[in-house]
Amino acid sequence: MAELENPSVMSKLIAFLSSLLERVAESNDLTRRVTTQSQRVSVFHGLSRPTITIQSYLQRIFKYANCSPSCFVVAYVYLDRFTHRQPSLPIKSFNVHRLLITSVMVAAKFLDD
Repeated sequence: MAELENPSVMSKLIAFLSSLLERVAESNDLTRRVTTQSQRVSVFHGLSRPTITIQSYLQRIFKYANCSPSCFVVAYVYLDRFTHRQPSLPIKSFNVHRLLITSVMVAAKFLDD
């Protein structure tokens, strides 16, 4: 756990997670355009894409939320499980930020409280 407290390790973790989420969101955005697959709009779906990048958003959450670094890994696991159980609600660029903050909050509650 001490190695995650190192700022360079945490910045690499944030870069890795943001890269994963960006690729998933872009892939799902393209899939939606190509197919006519039915996908629901949820409360997490925004009307427009946020202007902040996923990496900047993760860095901001890490800076101000005071949750442990392991919360980010657990949050990604939660997102992965969510997408497998709810295939009609994929991670897209219109909902990735809201799903991310929700999963980090749940992970922080589970791990840090």
